[in-house]
Amino acid sequence: MSAPSSSSRRRFLQTATAGVAAPFFIPGRTWAQDAAPNERIVMGFIGMGKQMGGLLNRFLQYPNVQVVAVCDVDTTRREDAKAKVDKAYGNTSCKAVNDFREITTNKDINAVCIATPDHWHAIISLSAVTNGKDVYCEKPLTHNIHEAVTLVDTVRKHNRILQTGSMQRSSAEFRIACELVRNGVIGEIKTVDTSFGGPAKPCTLPEEAMEPGLDWNLWLGPAPERPYNSELSPRGVSKNFPMGWRYSREYGGGMVTDWGAHHIDIAQWGLGMDENGPVELRPPADWQTAQKGGQLVYANGVILNHVTGKGCSFFGTEGEVHVNRGKFELVLGGKTKAKFWDKDLDKGTSLQREYTLMEREFLTNAKVKLYNSKDQIQDFLACIKSRQKPVCDVGIGASSAIACHLLSIGYYYGANLKWDPIKNQIVSGGDPKWLTRDYRGEWKV
Repeated sequence: MSAPSSSSRRRFLQTATAGVAAPFFIPGRTWAQDAAPNERIVMGFIGMGKQMGGLLNRFLQYPNVQVVAVCDVDTTRREDAKAKVDKAYGNTSCKAVNDFREITTNKDINAVCIATPDHWHAIISLSAVTNGKDVYCEKPLTHNIHEAVTLVDTVRKHNRILQTGSMQRSSAEFRIACELVRNGVIGEIKTVDTSFGGPAKPCTLPEEAMEPGLDWNLWLGPAPERPYNSELSPRGVSKNFPMGWRYSREYGGGMVTDWGAHHIDIAQWGLGMDENGPVELRPPADWQTAQKGGQLVYANGVILNHVTGKGCSFFGTEGEVHVNRGKFELVLGGKTKAKFWDKDLDKGTSLQREYTLMEREFLTNAKVKLYNSKDQIQDFLACIKSRQKPVCDVGIGASSAIACHLLSIGYYYGANLKWDPIKNQIVSGGDPKWLTRDYRGEWKV
């Protein structure tokens, strides 16, 4: 991230002296008193929307976590988040700030949680990491491929912990499905079907009247300047997931990166392609209007299809594994070995029973055992202490995001592209400028 200009730095310091020039006050008695002071993980939270509401509630449950600051460009959201933190701790000490740098540059904070729109993920993460903080960042980890590569390099350089919020890695049905695949239970994998919605489109939302209490310029940040529209940043406390920015290329990647980051992440886990990736992109023939149909091809010939399907489905020479949230199915030799897909139809069993029976039958002495995380947040907090890589480390989150971004390139440009997943470079069939974006003003990666 580039350094702010001298004028912007002066403006920032004038409005943020309490947060940057002076440290946050950490009260002596807090809700987290059960943890010794040197064992507490002091945290700040950035982007207080619908997704962060759940994350904040979860982090507040841990006695070794002390939340001292929340940040949002919407006054109502940040004040609401502050009130929740203060209520949890029984004090009024939580800071509510407008500019994320009041958190990322503060030396009293150990870690940050980021749940902003995608176009901010990398810039805020880079600021936190370069200022010595560990990071929990929502998926997709970055807005583009260039940001993914830069973030991995920066996290490694500064020896920080970064957990990507790809929570399916901490659900047993996904781990066991991938272990069945990795241990050859369904034979040699030929194809993987991943099911999610379509790509993003350029934003064409009309201008609406600006309401007080929102820093629209800072919401836009590195994205192109455009008039305010409430579908991009709905005002007040978020009761639903805002879709306007998700479906706009300037801020998100549509469902290709929003849900693709979940199911492609599982596909690559099952294929053993973490911190690796496809070698070829094949767009659909009707790429200008298509919502599905793109393909990623891996070096071993496996084809990943973007389809309407069951979530993440692995097809091998001996059988099939299908997995989704709360759903699991194993088919061998054309016969169903285990299934829990519809609780109204699959009566007399349970998800846990089905995957546990398959684990006992096929994986008791398995050669490949995958990282067994029971909880994404708990794993992150444990890794802050141990300094071990978490279940969805920055390299994994980045490689999953890169695969999603490649798929998006097929829908954006119709490119049949050859790709080097180790160097993260186009081999042929594409333009390097597709890997990044134009950054506005002082914000650079």
